[in-house]
Order: sequence, then C-alpha cells, then structure tokens
Amino acid sequence: MHLYNDYIKEIEERKGQGLHPKPIDSADLLSEIILQIKDVNSPNRKDCLNFFIYNTLPGTTSAAGKKAYFLKDIILGKEIVNEITPDFAFELLSHMKGGTSIEVLLDLALGNDVAIAKQAADVLKTQVYLYDADTARLKEAYTNGNATAAAILESYAKAEFFTKLPEIAEEIKVVTFIAGEGDISTDLLSPGNQAHSRSDRELHGKCMITPQAQQEIQALQAQHPDKSVMLIAEKGTMGVGSSRMSGVNNVALWTGKQASPYIPFVNIAPIVGGTNGISPIFLTTVDVTGGIGIDLKNWVKKTDANGELVRDENGETVLEQVYSVATGTVLTINTKTKKLYNGDQELIDISRSFTPQKIEFIKAGGSYAIVFGKKIQTFACKVLGIDIPTVFAPSKEVSNPGQGLTAVEKIFNKNAVGNTPGKVLHAGSDVRVEVNIVGSQDTTGLMTAQELESMAAKVISPIVDGAYQSGCHTASVWDKKAQANIPKLMQFMNDFGLITARDPKGVYHAMTDVIHKVLNDITVDDWAIIIGGDSHTRMSKGVAFGADSGTVALALATGEASMPIPESVKVTFKGTMKSYMDFRDVVHATQAQMLHKFGGENVFQGRIIEVHIGTLTADQAFTFTDWSAEMKAKASICISEDDTLIESLEIAKGRIQIMIDKGMDNATKVLQGLINKANKRIEEIKTGDKPALRPDANAKYYAEVEIDLDIINEPMIADPDVNNKDVSKRYTHDTIRPLSFYGGTKKVDLGFIGSCMVHKGDMKILAQMLKNIEKQEGKVEFKAPLVVAPPTYNIVDELKAEGDWEVLQKYSGFEFDDNAPKGAARTEYENMLYLERPGCNLCMGNQEKASKGDTVMATSTRLFQGRVVEDSAEKKGESLLSSTPVVVLSTVLGRTPSIEEYKKAVEGINLTKFAPSHKLLVG
Repeated sequence: MHLYNDYIKEIEERKGQGLHPKPIDSADLLSEIILQIKDVNSPNRKDCLNFFIYNTLPGTTSAAGKKAYFLKDIILGKEIVNEITPDFAFELLSHMKGGTSIEVLLDLALGNDVAIAKQAADVLKTQVYLYDADTARLKEAYTNGNATAAAILESYAKAEFFTKLPEIAEEIKVVTFIAGEGDISTDLLSPGNQAHSRSDRELHGKCMITPQAQQEIQALQAQHPDKSVMLIAEKGTMGVGSSRMSGVNNVALWTGKQASPYIPFVNIAPIVGGTNGISPIFLTTVDVTGGIGIDLKNWVKKTDANGELVRDENGETVLEQVYSVATGTVLTINTKTKKLYNGDQELIDISRSFTPQKIEFIKAGGSYAIVFGKKIQTFACKVLGIDIPTVFAPSKEVSNPGQGLTAVEKIFNKNAVGNTPGKVLHAGSDVRVEVNIVGSQDTTGLMTAQELESMAAKVISPIVDGAYQSGCHTASVWDKKAQANIPKLMQFMNDFGLITARDPKGVYHAMTDVIHKVLNDITVDDWAIIIGGDSHTRMSKGVAFGADSGTVALALATGEASMPIPESVKVTFKGTMKSYMDFRDVVHATQAQMLHKFGGENVFQGRIIEVHIGTLTADQAFTFTDWSAEMKAKASICISEDDTLIESLEIAKGRIQIMIDKGMDNATKVLQGLINKANKRIEEIKTGDKPALRPDANAKYYAEVEIDLDIINEPMIADPDVNNKDVSKRYTHDTIRPLSFYGGTKKVDLGFIGSCMVHKGDMKILAQMLKNIEKQEGKVEFKAPLVVAPPTYNIVDELKAEGDWEVLQKYSGFEFDDNAPKGAARTEYENMLYLERPGCNLCMGNQEKASKGDTVMATSTRLFQGRVVEDSAEKKGESLLSSTPVVVLSTVLGRTPSIEEYKKAVEGINLTKFAPSHKLLVG
C-alpha cells in the first residue's frame, strides 16, 4: 500500500496549503484504494470510498479505466459494495464522460441480461463522447439485429441526449465584481509565472487576481447566495492576450457551478462582462464551459452639443458612463428577451450573448457536448438510413449574391463541412471547418492532455495534416517542475500522434524552438487552417487561430473547429520605407495609423487583418501577423506575390527536412507528407493552376486602411504608459510613440531580443550592430544587460554556419549549454550579453524575469503588468517594445538613444526591409 500511504502523506501536505486531496489519475493508486474498499475491516475504507466516488478523474485516465471495470463488476454482481448499488454504479458511469466507461456500458448494453442491458442503454443515450471503435460496435450490433443497439441509435438520431436536458433559466440573477479597470488579460486570471500548476486546478485557482479579490468574491457569494458573481473588465475588454483555458477555469472555479458531484474542481457556467466586450479568444473558452460573456457597453465616447467627440488634453477621447456596474450591483439577465436589467430598468440588448448556438452551449454545459452530439446524431441517422431531424439550431449561413470573397472567406469555404452544398458563405456564417495544422505548447499542453483524456480521445484525427507539441514556454529553466511535467507531456503527445519537441525515446536532441516559428514552417499551404494553444498562433501562411487548451484538444481529436467566419479589415501600404527603419517600426506604425484614422476605435478587434504584404517572406511577415494578437485581431492573413510564397515554401521545406534528418518524423511520416504537400503547392503556383491566395476584387471589408510608409521617419515604440492617470489606458498596446518622445534620456535597465517576434534576420542585425558599434567606438561596452534568445535551433545552426554566432559569442558573457541547462531562474543580471537557450524566455514571465521595477526594452509582444517585469515598491515595471536595433543600442547606452545616435549605429546595416507590392493582389 505504498502508493496509498504516499497519497495520504501528500494530502496532509496539501492541507497545510489549504488544499483538498489531489484528484486521482493513476490506476495503480486506485487499485490500492479498491483493495481497501473490498476489505470491510480496513480502517481506511470510508476514506477510500470517498476517493473512489468523488475524487477520481474521468475519461481516458488509467484511473478511470480501473474505476469503470470495478463498477461493471458491481453491476454484474461479481463484487458487492453496500455503499455502491448497481443503480449507483450506473449513475457513476454516466458521469465518466467516455473512454473505458463507454466500453463498459456497451458491454452491458449488448450483453444477455435484459434488465442490465436496458439500464446500460438508458445511460448510453445520455452520452456523446463516442469514437470510431464505439460507434463501430453499435453499428455491428444493429446490423446483427440487436434491439438494444437499435433503441440507442434511435435515441441518438432524435438527439435525446440534448432534447431531454432542462431548458436554461429565463432569468439569471448576477452580482457584479469589478476585476480591474481597462483591458483584463488572462495573465490576471491565470498568471504565466504559475503555469506549472495549471493541471492542478484547485492549486492553480489560488493565483486568480489576488487573495483579496478572492475573499471579496466569497463575501459577495455569502451575501447573495441565490446569484452568480459576474467578473467585469471596467472600461476595457475581458480576456485579452493569451489563450488560456486555465483563465476561464479559474473564473468558473470561483464563480461557476460544479459540472458533476463526482468530478472534482471542474466547474462550468461562469459569467463575465466587459465594457468593450470579451476578447474573441477568451469568448471561445467561455463557450467551452457553457458560460455567458456580455458586451456591457456601459461607457461610451462623450460627444458635445454638435455631436463631436470630446477629447482630453492629450487628445484622447473622453468616456462617460451610461450605467453603473460597480462591485455589488445586482443585475438580471433575461434569456428570453435577451436583455440586461437593473431591477425593472432595461440597460442593454445582449442578443449577441444568446444566439441560438450559444443557448445550446449553455443548455448542454459547454460547446464540446454540442460538437460531439451533432456527430453522434449524424452517425446514427446514417446507420438507420433516415434524414437528420432538425433538433439543433441551423448554422447561420450568410450568402450575398454578387459579392466577392475576402481571403478568409475563401479559406473557410474551401475547408467547410456540413454546410449547404454549393452555397457560398460570407462573413457572419457559422461554419464547421477541417483543421490542417494543430499546435500544442508546453504550459497549456498539460491541460490539453487532460482535455483529451476527459473527452476520451486516444489518437489524433487522421484528417489533420500535422501537429506539433513544443517545449518553448519552459525552455529557459529546466527546474524540478519542468523535469516532472514536460517529459510526461511529451510522452503523452508522442503516443497520441504529434511530432514532439522532446523525444520520449531520447533518439533526437530535445528542442525548445518557439512553437509559432515551428508552426509557421510546417504550414505549407496558404489555404490552410491552423489551430494553436497560444494567442500568437498567427501564421503568415494560411489563417491561424490561437485557442484554449480545450479547443486544441478538440481539433486534435476531431480534426475540426467551429466558429463564425470573421469580418476582415484590409491593410495595404504606400510610399517608401526609410533606409534606417526596421520592419518592426512598420508594424507598430500600422496600429498607430489605424487608431488615428478611426478616432481611437480599434477596427482590428475581433476581425481578420488581411495584410497585403506582397514581397515579404513568411519568416519576416510573421513579425506582422504575430503582433496582430496585440492588435486584438482574431487572426491575420498575408496576401503574397506568387514568387514570394514559393520562396517561403522552399524555406519551410528546408526546415522540415532538418526535422526529418534529426529523427523527428513519426511512423506515419507526417513531416515527409508536409514536404510532399509543399512540393505540390509550389507546382500549382508555378503552373498557374492555383496561384497564391488572393481576395476577390469585389470582396467586402469592414474597413480598409492604407499605411503610409513615407511618414514613418523614426523608430516606433509600444509603451505600457504605466503612469497614465486613466488606469484603463495602461498596458493596452495602443500607445505607440516615436523614439524622440523619450529625448534620449529614459533609463533602460535591461534589454531583451527574442521570443516569436524575431527571425533569423534579427540575429544577424544584432551581430552587425555589435561590429558596427565596435568599429565606431573602439569597443562594445554594455551599460545594461542584454538577454538574447534565438527563436529556434535551426536559426542558431544557420548563424553558426554563416559566422554570425561567432560574433555573438565574442561579445557574450554567458552562452546556454544544453548539457547543463539552468536549474533555477536568474535573479540578477550583469551588464553583458546573455546568449540564452532558444525559446520564449522573458516574454513568458513564468521562469526568467527582469528585476522588479526595471524598465525593459524588448522585442517581445507582451506589455502586461507583471509579465516581463513586476512592479517594485518604489517604481512600476515597464516593458517597452521596439525593434532589435533599438534594443541593442539602448543596452549599450543604458538609456533610450536619440534619433541621431540611432541613425549612426545602424549605418550600413541590412535591416529588415519592406517595399509594397506593385502588383494587383486580387483574384
């Protein structure tokens, strides 16, 4: 009983942290627990019964398998447990969500005992997580004349698993809690520096917002026991930034309701709101949990008597309150009128929160049940040879005759499944689409593995072209937490069918390449749809969507995703880029010019940015698409010239071949298949059979923005504006300032070049700048630390072959060693260059950090408070985002450079150049 004794010891340790026993996923541990349940004289029997009934994880965990078989023996009378009757055993099986529980229920339903078969069938009729092996058994039994199988299929055809669920309440009472002013990132709800605990839901829940906020939520619940607490982003958007299911899980843990009495710490139905609504990526996770997300619009832009916008002394639009949602306000959500009320006063129409599809998600307790339910209904009707009855709300199909298609509309029409045959769909249509490429990253991957287990999936869908599990988010520090979690994750994903950064067999060298860079390389079709477990899944080929861990799991298991076709904003360019500017400055200027043109309204939010990049290869164009996450766009699509796309595909082929040469391909030759697809796509472009993706000339856009390169005359910096008197305007990514704003005097404490925002060219720029500075000044002396994390090992190898790595080594005081990776995060930095392991490093905030209160100049993407740098008691931490040359020079000087100093330092250096295409990029 050593496993049980170890478990009891762990329980005592968790008590000291205010935690309950950790849920059980091990069959070996559960076996010891079952032995003590069988022993009526065991002093631990009562505890073991509770562990078995209430604390065992469902799905495809090994413990779930052991539990299901024991329940089967109880039902068949092979085991007698007074506390678990056969009826109760069936109830427990009904809550186990697939996997072995379905196998057991099918065994019983298709068995010879008529009474047991009927009970098993009644339970099966409520289940939706069935896979090919399960449905094949039902089909075979039906074909052989089994009446129970026929009854189950007839129930599935009618979708009784859904229709017999209770309807959602007409009125939902809520009490408000302001979680923060301004945009609320998922970092506040699930901090990156606590990523290691995400798979331990109760422990991770302790990190949401602050302990004080948690106490205030509990106080509201005690005061309003009949109401749900609604978390609100006042004057901002809820859930911006990272695509973390853990963020919604934490909100649900504190404010939702338990999904099942027999599944610990899995809560559903959270209610969230934001003045500017809910981030699209976060809203997806809300749907996953059957929750409600509301666009409150409780603050609006103030206008004067002439209808003109009122602005403050800084030219910013002034907001005025339409109605109050201050903490403790009691509101009523009416799901029939689809309106929000304060008492009898109607506040706002919330129809968008209660579309027919969203009502189904709420009723079913989450979107997954609907996705799998529809598949089961379709299967049953096909076997029975009948038409599919109309049960679920029909997918919204928007088709505008005579209107052309945007790029994203073309991709969705090509990949759509289950829509009206031959019907052309436009933005606003609800579409199920096949997914080509899937990415799982390492800090959310543990949760993705849990989701796959809970939805009883065992192998990747055969329609997925390729999938990759990264190790980049835990790359910088190989501590005990990483050593415990990452190999386990890699083994699970490798067995599931993904290409994994770390080889469980140890044949190839462990990679920590940034996931977005790998996905950008293995995407070999500009018509592809990519789903990835990170908000920066923004490929420059195809269209990519950052997603929560659950949506990634769904894409891996089914090869599909469901979403409305988003609207698009067209971005084109004119003018000429200054020779001393870097493309990163164009990226920042795009956001600044867009906001200026639309009076501060972010037209990118929730939409596709269709950027007519034309002449920039996928490696370099990724700098734009990556930043589109911070622009709050849903995704971005690059429209390329044919020759540019071919060049990008050739680069991708070369990098995929390197992965193959390292031994990373699997038994099904996924990587070789991607090279074959790339060759086919290149041939299609060369022959003209299928040119590079283009929108139609008569496509309709929500807005069009033309970026003027002529007026970008100095480096642009995204500033967190930490001292803005309006709290809601801090950390927004919308404050874009020219270098001259800082007057060459702002102190810089640390520089960071790395994360997904840099490419090989940035590493070469760094080497060139160091040589340039030494030539001009006689030496390179750093007055602030410079941390450099190349995106991938391929880039490091290429830099070594081309001589640039040798230059970086010359100026560095530290170089990573994979044979002796760091076991603890660095807490102090010297004024020198650090060559860190490829990966995310400082950008993640879960391992390495700058010193509290530092001003950091970085190529990163994240401005979030506390992400790269935390506040000190004396000073707010700042993470200013800029181009590689600005970062380098800032660390050499220890301050922001003047424009004159900058121009001198980049003289003769080959920066990332961009010239607008002169070709008409329409189809």
